[in-house]
Amino acid sequence: MIVAIVGIILGLVVGMYIPVSLTAQYSLYSAVAILAAIDSVFGGIRAHIENSFDGLIFVSGFITNAVLAAGLAFVGDKIGVPLYYAAVFAFGVRFFQNLAIIRRKVVDKIRRDS
Repeated sequence: MIVAIVGIILGLVVGMYIPVSLTAQYSLYSAVAILAAIDSVFGGIRAHIENSFDGLIFVSGFITNAVLAAGLAFVGDKIGVPLYYAAVFAFGVRFFQNLAIIRRKVVDKIRRDS
């Protein structure tokens, strides 16, 4: 758990002090890829709470989800169909499902401990 916290802090510091700017042309791809990555992070937190976390599954899912989402947005952009909506919907639903499960498990743990 300490490694995750250090990684988050390191990522925030690097993100704040290394200026990276994307053109508007790539903003849709990066937004969908970030949504997919956040979905993977919440899935990892859920797996950790359920004691089923596997680092290889997490890393491969993180990369695969981000690449698939950005690729779907790219292909949709090239054929003139907003396919990124499918990725936004799928990852958005999973994001809120994972968040709800995490919340329930944390509340149950608090109730058991008190």
